[in-house]
Amino acid sequence: MGAHHDFLDYVDKNADTFIQRLADAVKIKSISSDASRRKETIEMGHWLEGQLKDLGVTTVLRNLGQHLMQGQLLDLPPAILGRLGEDPNKKTVLVYGHYDVQPALRSDGWDTDPFELVMKDDRLFGRGSTDDKGPIMGWLNVLEAHRRQNIDLPVNLRFCFEGMEENGSEGLDELIEKEVAEGEFFKGVDCVCISDNYWLNTRTPALTYGLRGIAYFAINVSGPGQDLHSGLFGRMVHEPMTDLIKLMSRLVDHNGTILIPGIEEMVPHADEQELKLYTNMDYSLADVAEAAGASIALSDHKETVIMGRMRSPSLSLHGIQGAFSEPGCKTVIPSKVSGKFSLRLVPPQTPQLVIPIVTQYLESEFGKLNSKNKMNVEYLHGGKPWVADVNHWNFEAAKKAIEAIWKKTPDYTREGGSIPVTLTFAEKLGVNVLLLPMGRADDGAHSTNEKLDISNFIEGTKVLGTYLYEVAALTAAA
Repeated sequence: MGAHHDFLDYVDKNADTFIQRLADAVKIKSISSDASRRKETIEMGHWLEGQLKDLGVTTVLRNLGQHLMQGQLLDLPPAILGRLGEDPNKKTVLVYGHYDVQPALRSDGWDTDPFELVMKDDRLFGRGSTDDKGPIMGWLNVLEAHRRQNIDLPVNLRFCFEGMEENGSEGLDELIEKEVAEGEFFKGVDCVCISDNYWLNTRTPALTYGLRGIAYFAINVSGPGQDLHSGLFGRMVHEPMTDLIKLMSRLVDHNGTILIPGIEEMVPHADEQELKLYTNMDYSLADVAEAAGASIALSDHKETVIMGRMRSPSLSLHGIQGAFSEPGCKTVIPSKVSGKFSLRLVPPQTPQLVIPIVTQYLESEFGKLNSKNKMNVEYLHGGKPWVADVNHWNFEAAKKAIEAIWKKTPDYTREGGSIPVTLTFAEKLGVNVLLLPMGRADDGAHSTNEKLDISNFIEGTKVLGTYLYEVAALTAAA
């Protein structure tokens, strides 16, 4: 069952209107991590709710409370819950997205004002164009095309849009848990669709069925009562920086192998069926080099490199707090330093499983140094990994939609990053969750000159709508 022809035709004819709506959204500086932009982030939530209401969606703004940020007690941006359709004979699809964005300044290296949508070379440049305002506008486009032409939607829809995804999604898990237990908006949901990630390359659409989790740590080493002069105290005292560097060097080797015993061993090897997924992906070492800006892949084997991102754990060193890092020369021995690193986790790993292993290993390694300094391991934050069943009708519907619009079979991918709400929906609702990306690998989300190709915005809108028709068709046949 393909999408209604009038729907597809409407999308083509109204592309300019859809782009203008995205421009209106981009103009609102909804930077959730900047206290000075909190008013605008909340304004964006109200603007989006108004758009949904105009398109026939029954909405409610959920107050998520307050939090302390940058020395100020601030209201959290509201979550928007929406409902459209109550037909018991139709499946109910829950759509998630976020209306907040990353910080952006022209002086960061943008070619244009990041909050003015600019069309150039068939691309739309602006903060939030691909992450995640573009995909949300895609859903609004779907709603408009049906409402303006009095076409019935093939499924019931539920919406959950938040304004804190780029700043920890504070309050969202609690809202979902409460709404599942006590509310009405999530009742009867049959599946979830999230468009908040990207194709693996610039050529082939993708469906994402897995995300790595994360466990973020700090190694804190302290010794002297204050910073010391290296000329006066060098080789006289145990230096915290020396101990820290030694410990961080024992976490991961130059080939990416995690040196903490028991971490790599948790993960079962890929079977032949899974290996075929990686072999068949439209992805090459040249794509890695293009994305990384240099030919620095850890292996010459495509499958090994892909698995390193998607289905293997990784450990990355991020930085050292308390160390001298300014221009010039400063001959100081820091009195205390903190080394930051994180583990990206895959099933069956969880933060709760790896925390004691990491802590005990580092304590043991520090003991071998016979240092008179003090060391402690601090767990800062984390999230569990997620993997979905790609054989579920939810994924099959998305696959058929992509084949109908893009005329290509999608890659099935597992992302290296983390979207914690994905696992929350899967666990609390007990339904299949699908990640259906709109943008391409080179969109530059979180970076300067973030963009969304016009073709991805317009054809992506068609994919979202066609996906709903394929859900209806597949479940009716079952």
